[in-house]
Amino acid sequence: MRDPDDDPQVRPAAVENPADPVTPADPTSPADPASPADPASPAGPEGSSRLGDRFANRPLGYPSTLVWLRSGVLRDWRGVLGAFLATWFYVPVALLLAVWGGVGLAVYGLVAGGTQSGEVLPEVLRDAPLVGSLLDAFLARSGGVLGGFLGFAFGFLAGFLAVLVLPWRDAFDEPANLFTGLAGMVAAAALIGVLYTLYRVMWEPRLLAVSGARRLSRREAERLRPVLYDCARALGLPNVPRLLIEDDPVLTNARAYARHVVVTTGLLDESDEAIAALLSHELVHWRTGDEVTSAFVRGVALPLVLVHAVPTWLMRTFPHPATNFVVFVFFWPVLLTMKYVVLPLHSRDVRAAEYRADAGAVLAGHTQGLRDMLERRKSFETGRSGWDEAVCATHPPSELRLDRLDGLSPTDGSAAVAPVTAETLFGRPGAVASPRTVLVAGVLVLVCGLGSTLLGVTQWALFRPAETVDGYFAALADHDARAALELVRADARPASGDLDRLAALVEADGYRPPDDVDVKSVERDGDEATATVEFTLAGQRVPAVLSLRREESATLGLFHRWRLTSGPATLTLPGGQAGMTINGVPVETAPEGESLALLPGLYTVGGQSSVLAETPAQTVAVVPGQGSVGDVRLEPVLASGAREAAEAEVRRHLDACAAQQVAAPPGCPFRYYNGGTVKKIAWKITEYPQIVVELTGPGTARVSTPYEARGSARATGTADGYLRDIPFTEDETFGVDGVLSVVDGKITFLPGDDE
Repeated sequence: MRDPDDDPQVRPAAVENPADPVTPADPTSPADPASPADPASPAGPEGSSRLGDRFANRPLGYPSTLVWLRSGVLRDWRGVLGAFLATWFYVPVALLLAVWGGVGLAVYGLVAGGTQSGEVLPEVLRDAPLVGSLLDAFLARSGGVLGGFLGFAFGFLAGFLAVLVLPWRDAFDEPANLFTGLAGMVAAAALIGVLYTLYRVMWEPRLLAVSGARRLSRREAERLRPVLYDCARALGLPNVPRLLIEDDPVLTNARAYARHVVVTTGLLDESDEAIAALLSHELVHWRTGDEVTSAFVRGVALPLVLVHAVPTWLMRTFPHPATNFVVFVFFWPVLLTMKYVVLPLHSRDVRAAEYRADAGAVLAGHTQGLRDMLERRKSFETGRSGWDEAVCATHPPSELRLDRLDGLSPTDGSAAVAPVTAETLFGRPGAVASPRTVLVAGVLVLVCGLGSTLLGVTQWALFRPAETVDGYFAALADHDARAALELVRADARPASGDLDRLAALVEADGYRPPDDVDVKSVERDGDEATATVEFTLAGQRVPAVLSLRREESATLGLFHRWRLTSGPATLTLPGGQAGMTINGVPVETAPEGESLALLPGLYTVGGQSSVLAETPAQTVAVVPGQGSVGDVRLEPVLASGAREAAEAEVRRHLDACAAQQVAAPPGCPFRYYNGGTVKKIAWKITEYPQIVVELTGPGTARVSTPYEARGSARATGTADGYLRDIPFTEDETFGVDGVLSVVDGKITFLPGDDE
């Protein structure tokens, strides 16, 4: 019979004792205190665990150790559910944020309600006779209180839900994340629970030794072990747990663990009937694996239990109101979660286990001894008014236990309500799983295996980093810029206007994509990946490194795509140049110039061309992962035959000047002046000047003559004299200065002002 103050959430539990095989031996031999004192006792060679000494002294009424552990683990689903929800949904954090939010909004509601409550009333109600005055007076005097209550309620609810909802925000976009997240939490909680249960069971002897339990002395063994074996035979148990004792002469108590029963020295002063009733009670706890159940519940809530152990230890070690207050201030979310969520749900199963253990004393024939013990404990019971004593109590009230005991073994001679048998008490544990369960589990495992394989193949074939790299270069090979940019992260893509222009450049025939792409390696680090590739560009093998990142959102809620983190490279274009083309596509730029986004590949940049000047095409190579490819500088040069055409145009202009029979032909580079009046003059170009053509733009050029390359013109004619006309012949040197331009596709010369 476990003490009512013994909390199953915090009491120790552990494992085997490899030094204690349960075999018949001489009760006077102190070498093996766990050996049965009676060769005819239910313990025998089969008392050892089938797994060796790892689970020695476990109850052998199960087909195997796995069935025993499974029966204990799966018994208390309410306690497991409460432990899971409280721990893995961060209920203490939710309580903390809820109270902070509630207090904050309560203060705001209190102030705002007291100062602005009148503004809440509509004008229609405020102006209504009598009703408006009553409502206004009510809000003026109680609006602050109402605002405080409403603010606290809203803040508490908002803070609590925020902690519960925020971890699942990704599930709003991808519903499968909710399923996978829950499945992961359940698997983690179950794994921790199982591991903790195994730890408690397998290390039980050492943990009990640390807590003060020791082996029985010869005198204690002679007093207690025969009673233990008699009770085990009466209950039909094939073996018994190892019996340990604690030195406590005041408290009469016993506790059952997974593989041990621990009693206090105070039990030695009781009668054989009382001892038998108490040991029968604890044997049922041991046989039904109640400690395994408690260990699994604690394991599922292990993070919360470990934190809860700190304030519990402080309050137990330093029992003082000031200590309790300070501990509560710092740990109140954890204390309240354990008190109002975990313990109430688990205590229900613990109380049911107490009734079941009482029935074991009835089955063993020690009803009177148990009745005497319960009658004695009634005088020590406090009132059960309050949450701790009523809801979280691990033991039912002694009066109710006596009432149930009377129903199982009535004292007035009437028939019992429900006769107690070993089968009804312990049930039939059966195998680890029924054939139907095995079949269903096998089908589920097969489906999960096939599904996982299919998902794995799909992920490998369509959603791996190398697939993204292959798809990126394949889209470039197809001249499909939009498909290539779909494999780039959204924050690295160009704007919509630039996207349309980029798509046109890639679709043009002049675009040359990377060829013979070879993905050398892909190194992955979590959600980051680096791909090393090699390809042919402009006839050369070019290496490149591409960075990828795994998307948070999932396709179909299952598959996470990989995206390239580096977008198109930028090319700086000069401004103010008309007729610029890239891959034959006209590109207009602003006067100050601009940047153009380009995908990997070769681009041909050309400028304006005419009969006067032509702009040589410039090839731009863009490598993946490159941020910028610099700028383009287009320099026009004289077109083929432009110089000859310019010289012919200049000579035509000079010939036209020479054809004029005036001393100073307008717009011409030569003239005759002698201070008199020229009556008749004729010009003849004796030597044409050499010209220098300097381009000033794609369609204009400056024409000039060096001093040493000047031409000459001869002027002949007559001029007025005093007596008669005086003939003259004079040579003039001259140079040419002007501008060449293109008009209607032809080169035209326009002389300068200084000619």
